[in-house]
Amino acid sequence: MDAGELALMKDNEFGGGSFMWIFALLILMFGGNGFGFGGNRGPMMPGNYATTEQMTAGFNNQATQNQLQQIALSSANNNYETAQLINGQTNTLMQQNNTNLINAIQGFNQVNLTIQNQTNVLAQQLQALQAKMDSCCCEIKTQMLQDRLSDQQIQNAALKNDISNFQQSQYILGQTGRWVGWATSGSQAAATT
Repeated sequence: MDAGELALMKDNEFGGGSFMWIFALLILMFGGNGFGFGGNRGPMMPGNYATTEQMTAGFNNQATQNQLQQIALSSANNNYETAQLINGQTNTLMQQNNTNLINAIQGFNQVNLTIQNQTNVLAQQLQALQAKMDSCCCEIKTQMLQDRLSDQQIQNAALKNDISNFQQSQYILGQTGRWVGWATSGSQAAATT
């Protein structure tokens, strides 16, 4: 091998150059008799030696295979990383959804408690209003009865006063004897004997 072929091998090395160096050493070790003992030559080896084009094609093929393997490995790694990112995002969304559900349930519970407390307060206020209405109605009825009693007492006092005046007048008239009324206007009424 000349320096150009060694440089070509160095440029296309795989795994730190160990695979290509082993391949080159095998070719040199068997002295061009092929890969088997007994001088078996395959279709790639028309003579005792491989041509530069065949070596270059083999190295290029090996480099292409290595690059394809690297692409496949990179694609698999990218798929794995993408799956991990999606998994992480899914977990984050699930946790956020669970948090939102818990917050919503707690919010609904708080609303229910608030409504229940307001209902209790309204019920107490309605009971207090009912008691006040009952008390107010009793007070109004009592006041109405008290007013009627006062009216009756005033009327009774007036009637008693009228009776007393009538009785006094009858008494005075009875004490004075015969009495004839005279109107203040006109002439005196004729006395009858």
